[in-house]
Amino acid sequence: MRNLILFLTLILGASEASLAQQSPKESLKNTYEGVLFLDQSESSKAEQSFRTASAQDTLNAIADYNLGNTLFEIGAEEESFGHFKAASQKSTSESLSHQAFHNMGNVFMKRKEYENAVQAYKEALKKNPDDDETRYNYALAKKMLEDEQQQNDQNQDQDQNQNQDQDQDQENQDQDQQNEGGDSEENGDQDESDSEQDQSDKGGDDQQEKEEQKKGDGDQKQEQGRKPEDQRQNNTPQPQELSKEQIEALLQALQNEENKVQEKMNAQKVQGRKLKVEKDW
Repeated sequence: MRNLILFLTLILGASEASLAQQSPKESLKNTYEGVLFLDQSESSKAEQSFRTASAQDTLNAIADYNLGNTLFEIGAEEESFGHFKAASQKSTSESLSHQAFHNMGNVFMKRKEYENAVQAYKEALKKNPDDDETRYNYALAKKMLEDEQQQNDQNQDQDQNQNQDQDQDQENQDQDQQNEGGDSEENGDQDESDSEQDQSDKGGDDQQEKEEQKKGDGDQKQEQGRKPEDQRQNNTPQPQELSKEQIEALLQALQNEENKVQEKMNAQKVQGRKLKVEKDW
């Protein structure tokens, strides 16, 4: 941090002439005492002196600036930032404003708020573009900001890939469960179908067996109910077929009988009698 050790020089050099004219003597006195306490490394006494000076004159930018430095050195960065900001707003000196913005950038770097630090150092460079330390801090803040943005992009991509992997795992798990459910249902349907088919086949076999048994009982009863003559007839051997010679002999015999009948009819016609002729074959 940058102290205004040369507080008296600034006052005497009229860089804060308006402050000297407007500030009460007690505020200037306490500011000077605070600078002396800083030289002696008595931070607590210096802090008290700067607080008193700031309260005595609300336009005392030097008191706010040095109070901010003291608080930053003891680790109270949050409170120190407010006093640096107040000093930048109250001061009419480009030098003091530059140092106030520079130290505001240091607070942002301490918080790792790199984007805000870049803006604070940029404002400081507007007040004094030749300050090498401010230019270095400005470049460092930009580098830290780029690294942070790159890391955030990588983390975002990693989170996105992780979410996609989780979604894919969940989808695969759901698909496996669905497949297992489908196989179970299909197996259940197949088992049920096989069971129904077995029962149907068994029922068909039983029905066929009953029909065959019924048919056998019917044949047995029918056989028992037949007359003895039917049984004997069925037992009689079938006649053999006539030979060619036997057929010719029967036909010749029929022809002979026909001739005899014709002769009788002719004789009756001669006698004048009308007869009804009936064949006896």
